[in-house]
Amino acid sequence: MEPQFKVKIDNDSAKILKELAEKKKDDGLRVVFIGPPGSGKGTQAPLVKEDYCLCHLSTGDMLRAAIEQGTETGLQAKSIMNQGGLVPDEVMVNMIKENIQTPECKKGFILDGFPRTVPQAEKLDKMLAEDNKKIDHVLDFSIDDSLLVRRITGRLVHPSSGRSYHREFFPPKVDMVDDVTGEPLIQRSDDNEEVLKKRLDSFHKNTTPVLGYYQNKGILSTIDASKSAPFVSHTIKSIFLSTLHFPHNASIFKTFQQKLKMQVHSTETPLAGENL
Repeated sequence: MEPQFKVKIDNDSAKILKELAEKKKDDGLRVVFIGPPGSGKGTQAPLVKEDYCLCHLSTGDMLRAAIEQGTETGLQAKSIMNQGGLVPDEVMVNMIKENIQTPECKKGFILDGFPRTVPQAEKLDKMLAEDNKKIDHVLDFSIDDSLLVRRITGRLVHPSSGRSYHREFFPPKVDMVDDVTGEPLIQRSDDNEEVLKKRLDSFHKNTTPVLGYYQNKGILSTIDASKSAPFVSHTIKSIFLSTLHFPHNASIFKTFQQKLKMQVHSTETPLAGENL
């Protein structure tokens, strides 16, 4: 039998919690995703984006968009890249600043791919502090490298639609053929063990100090990214709930007026609030 812990909340406490949750909702939610390729960040980002009305900022996508749009930051980055250089931290932070000031990011953002170093994390914090904002949660998508190799090297893609399959975990109905169109699937050239191991070595070398930086700030949460996508999604909601960040479709009034019931499961259901 699954253990349960029930917490009774009186009307005054419910009112206070409700007001705090509403303030959190108005303040928005700012999240950093950190994890190696294949850890599931790309699966979870659209779910979090929809549930919390956030924008998803992938540094690679932002950089390409800025260059295509010919923004000042984009032109600066393009000039540096054309000379074979790396885009400076200041340029990346300015690009993030430009994006989070858009209406789409009004309620907050998911930042994926930045920061990769401690100096970048410090510059990001400084930029946000200028607008009296801060990062609320940093999620570490932790997963064993050997499982990542299995995930990445077995990945198959339908080029025109972007639909993805996996030889082991999610195979197509017909080998190497897209289920919808019947067109051939491909394996991307960089989805191989040699390339992946180089990327993982670089990731671990640079990211370990960043995780320590956010751990010291008390905002780092480590997620078992080897679990199923629903489990990981449920875990993320539980982490946000710990700071009273509720999904935008949650009935805060009903939740607190009726009861607050917290469940701890020993199986694949993490701590989570009911009716959220």
